[in-house]
Amino acid sequence: MAPFDIGERLRGLPGGSAVALKLDPQEYADHYFAVLNATLRDVGSETDAHTIYVAVTNPAAFVWTLAQALDVPPDRIAFVDAISHIMMNYANPLANATYVDSPRALEEIMLRVEYLLRRFPHPRSIVVIDSVNSLAIHNPPELLSEFFHILLNNLKSRNVLTVVLETSEEGATGVEQMLNLVVDETIDVAQAGR
Repeated sequence: MAPFDIGERLRGLPGGSAVALKLDPQEYADHYFAVLNATLRDVGSETDAHTIYVAVTNPAAFVWTLAQALDVPPDRIAFVDAISHIMMNYANPLANATYVDSPRALEEIMLRVEYLLRRFPHPRSIVVIDSVNSLAIHNPPELLSEFFHILLNNLKSRNVLTVVLETSEEGATGVEQMLNLVVDETIDVAQAGR
């Protein structure tokens, strides 16, 4: 497969698309930064765009530090942070974040995403979920499948571009299969041009 630009690929997707971005665990740091660059800076900086970042793997404060390095303005991003409480990393809450007690609180995560979509109405809304693997650690497969089915169908009906991060690991086939049922496309970040 020829190299491609992730941001360009995402920009070309119509509103209401749901896409999985597959990161290689051997290249996680590079792939993760490339994904943030594509989602938060490239697509998120489009005119009238706003990103809601659901933090389940990395705390919102960490993601916000990287977003600032990419010159993402604070009014272009909001966070639903479901990991800081259980990591005991909640000392300095961000003004542009809403906090959920645990990655197990799937209904609460959905409600917070809905709240932020209403609070920041934009013609080009983007929801980034980081990541399906972290959610799978904390939730049974049936519940997680139902969560993604309901959330992604709701976001598609509202013309929201949804990006779900996934780490391709051995033995994660159940997670991969579940995700393939709800996303429109899977993009392997390792195939992207550098």
